[in-house]
Amino acid sequence: MTPLFIQLAQSVTGAVITIVALLLVAALIGYLTAWYYAKSIYTPIIKGLEAEKADLQKQVADLKENVSKLNNKVDELNSKIGKLEEEAGNKEKEIAELKKKIKE
Repeated sequence: MTPLFIQLAQSVTGAVITIVALLLVAALIGYLTAWYYAKSIYTPIIKGLEAEKADLQKQVADLKENVSKLNNKVDELNSKIGKLEEEAGNKEKEIAELKKKIKE
């Protein structure tokens, strides 16, 4: 009795099965090699981009804080403008009254 591998190697069907099995193993080795290579290349790039993203998020948070502070300042200045316009109106009324008194 000859071993099973030798019988498979001698037949056409056995040769086809052996070739297909070797091709599948070669494909698996190629896929794993490409995956590890891509992982080693892109991992530092991804870490750099994540760090940059964190920095940009901090900047956005700071800018939002600045916007809220500036909006508060604008509101304060608008209230001051309203008070000054009211004062100016009152002064103009006083001036008009004083001019009437002078004319009389």
